[in-house]
Formats: sequence, structure tokens, C-alpha cells
Amino acid sequence: MINMKHRFHGHGSLRYVYKNGDIARSRNFIVKTTVNPRRDHSRFAVVISKKTLKSAVGRNRVRRRVYEVLRHEIDRVEVPRDIVVIVVSAEVRDMPYDQLAQSLIETCIRAGIYKTDEKSGILSLVTTTDKVESSTE
Repeated sequence: MINMKHRFHGHGSLRYVYKNGDIARSRNFIVKTTVNPRRDHSRFAVVISKKTLKSAVGRNRVRRRVYEVLRHEIDRVEVPRDIVVIVVSAEVRDMPYDQLAQSLIETCIRAGIYKTDEKSGILSLVTTTDKVESSTE
């Protein structure tokens, strides 16, 4: 699970990001993001509606899985941002972790929240699976 300092709750914070944030969409996720100069770290929220997944147990499981992917990606976020990940597909519940991570990372890249390499201007694309493989060696 992600650290509490990297999470945000409350309708006021969500409403601000919904109203002023930039949007990136994919088949499974919508990522809304806005720069937050008042903070020194990024904050995340995962939203999944009852319409998407009826069961509270299922919604919480999806939320935990998405937070786990985000936990590995915190260091790659460019500047302090407020990021809301909206899950729009129930397929995420049964999706394998690698596929879930890849889909979410691709959506975050489209949202433009990752740091770029100073020399080439290209994103450093180290996926979560690469991190797991390199740590086991």
C-alpha cells in the first residue's frame, strides 16, 4: 500500500483535480492530473464507482492493486502533482499484475507525469517488472 503522505482524500481535493486537471484516457483508466506547487511530494487517489464494480470487496481489491503499481512509480513523477486514477473497467479486477501495470504506466505516460532524461528528452522507461527482475538477481 502507498504511504499516507502520498494519498489524498476528500471531495475538495478531488473536485479541484476534476475541474482543473489534464486528462489521459485508456480502455481501463482515466488519469487526471494537476501540478500542486504547495506540496513537496505527489499525492494519488484511486476512484472506482459502484457502477463499474458492484462489490465493495472487489472495488477495494482493485484499489489496492492500483495503489501497489503507483507505489513503484512514485519516484518517476516529474514534479509534485495531484493525480487521480479513475478505474472505468471491471476487467482490472481479474487482469494479471504485469498487464495492469503496463496499462496504467502507458496511461500515465500519456498524461505526461513522468520525468524526462535531460540529455535526450526521452522518458526513462523502466517498468515495474524490470524492477522486480533486477532485484531478484
